[in-house]
Order: sequence, then C-alpha cells, then structure tokens
Amino acid sequence: MVIHKGACPYVTTVLVVDDDLNICKITKLYLEKSGYEVVTANDGEQALTRFKEIQPDFIVLDIMLPKRDGWSVCQNIRAQSDVPILMLTARGHVDERVEGLQMGADDYLVKPFDPNELVARVTSILRRTGLRTQVMPVPHLYESGSLRIDSLGHEVTVEGQVVPLPKKEYELLLFFVRNPNQVFTREDLITKIWGWDFEGEDRVVDLYIKRLREKLTAHSERKEDWSIRTVWGVGYKFEGPGAC
Repeated sequence: MVIHKGACPYVTTVLVVDDDLNICKITKLYLEKSGYEVVTANDGEQALTRFKEIQPDFIVLDIMLPKRDGWSVCQNIRAQSDVPILMLTARGHVDERVEGLQMGADDYLVKPFDPNELVARVTSILRRTGLRTQVMPVPHLYESGSLRIDSLGHEVTVEGQVVPLPKKEYELLLFFVRNPNQVFTREDLITKIWGWDFEGEDRVVDLYIKRLREKLTAHSERKEDWSIRTVWGVGYKFEGPGAC
C-alpha cells in the first residue's frame, strides 16, 4: 500500500475505558475516523495498566467499572498526571457530575450519548486545555497495485481508467483502502459508512461490495493485485500489495 502524504506529526492517543465492549468498539471507530489513535480497556485495573504503558493524551472513562471504579481510576491518574479526562456514566445525577469534576475530571457525558458529540467534546477539551497535539492529517492519495484513489478529487482509477462510483460505494472503498488487512463486520461497516442511526438491513453491505468488485474488476485486463476479501463468518477486509 502506497500512501502519499507530508511529514508525519505526532498522533493524539485516546484511552477509552468502558466494560461495555460495544461502546468501546463504536467510540473507537468514531475517534479513529477523526484522526485519533485509540486504545481500549474494559476494567479499572486494566485502565491503569494501559495508562502507564501508553501515556495517553486523553482519557474517556466510565464510572461503573469492574475491579476498580472510575472514581478510583480518576483519583489514581490525577495523582500523577494532568491528562484530560472525560467521564461517562449511565446516571445523570447532578451530585455525580459535581463529584467527578471535583476529583479532577475535565467534563462529563451521560449515557446513552451520540458518538459525534463525544468526539466533539474530546476535541474541544484538548483545545481548551492547551494540550491539543497535531492529529495526523489524512492523506489524499492511496495506491494499491493498479488501484488508485484521490480523495481530494473524489476519483478512483484502475490501471489509469476512471471508475465512476456513487457516493456510498466510493466511501466504502475509501474506508477499506484506508484500513488494509483489518477485518470489519457488517455492523462495523454500517456504522462507519451509513451511520449509527441506519435502520435498513445489514445485508446491504453485501450488495455494495458485490457492486464494487464488479465495477473495479471490469476495468482491469489482468488478475487483480488487490481484493476485498470475504472472511467467512466474520466480515470483509481489503488486501493489496504492500498493505500493512
């Protein structure tokens, strides 16, 4: 995979701590889409271990955690670091919000929340606290063998021939190429491309991938040097020469 971009500045790392695996998964997807690097933890002890290992730039911290609750984790981290902390809870009582802020949290978000709001809060807090590091700019040219995507020009070519794609097909292909060799379930792809509130069938993913394969291979006169591969029982992943 060849990715064309400028110098690579430091990437902001966010530690997401929640015992709900689905919340971790969705939050990770949305934060990564905005350019953040994300590490997750699912209990209080693991959160402290991850904190020491990676020294994150930001922490999204649930209160109700196994082994050690969010209050304890927050206090422990605050004793050694001023890293921004956004606390999550399923309860919205005023006294809890006040207690969290008094313990050193920078903000508070009540479940259920919109992932887009969480990303906006993270960005806003980093900017406000003066700790906003440069997020790696998203490159605009991607090449994988005969396949080339120019995200600024919104153009896809195979062996130099332009392949017109509707908006969703283009977004799906670009997402795959930006995330090579990673397996994504239909649910992952629905959330990432169609959005959190999509109410259709997840089988729409199969249809779009079938269309992509047909349109892209129709422009190739040789055996494809890339593929959107089906991982049976799991989902799909993009593979190509040099993909890492």
